[in-house]
Amino acid sequence: MADVGELLREWRTTRRLSQLELSTEAGVSARHLSFVETGRSRPTREMILRLSERLGVPLRQQNELLLAGGYAPAHPESKLDGPPLAAVLGSLRDVLTGHQPYPALLVDRHWTMIDANAAVTPLIEGCAGRLLEPPVNVLRLSLHPEGMAPRIRNLPEWRTHVLHRLDQQATHLADPALRELHAELAGYPGGASAGRPTGLVVPLRIDDLSFFSVTSVLGTPLDVTLSELAIESFLPADESTAARLHGR
Repeated sequence: MADVGELLREWRTTRRLSQLELSTEAGVSARHLSFVETGRSRPTREMILRLSERLGVPLRQQNELLLAGGYAPAHPESKLDGPPLAAVLGSLRDVLTGHQPYPALLVDRHWTMIDANAAVTPLIEGCAGRLLEPPVNVLRLSLHPEGMAPRIRNLPEWRTHVLHRLDQQATHLADPALRELHAELAGYPGGASAGRPTGLVVPLRIDDLSFFSVTSVLGTPLDVTLSELAIESFLPADESTAARLHGR
């Protein structure tokens, strides 16, 4: 594992902050921060957490920084199917159910589908069976030529949106797995939109339906697993889609 000072420097560089800017925000001297980054000074546990919070380092990577500094992790990481998360996951599944007749999915940080409501089923009909075998990656499923891609009427626009969003996420989390996923999806056919998107949102137009998406995350997670969950919900982008899904 890399030295904690080296890791902190990488995060600071990723966030495009100078040593002076970070030291000012964290309330430490720039000289001390320099010593920490070069390994000349060993940061305390509190210092690592303070710098991590100012840098917006996710909980999982905060634990990695603590381990690199010789300290125990600060944030628990519960199993998805374990008792500690049962109540929260039950509530999240209630959200999925309550969103019907519109589609909604629960995903982890790598876009693996944890659960989905019944409204998702019609959207993934006709996809290759191997893409639907767990673990299902929803971005791969949407852009793969044997997945939803042939049914997406605005595939170049949607594909550009997905790749841009994934690139931003990979940068923010400094996650190699997301970088690998981005490289894979970028290699799929489908084209790219020319110029900037127009309108209010980038829609997903699949068959005769049109949606826009909303991403919801837990506001105050203290557990690593919970901090990496998100609900991706879709709402009708036009009256005809709403009427169709309500059976009108």
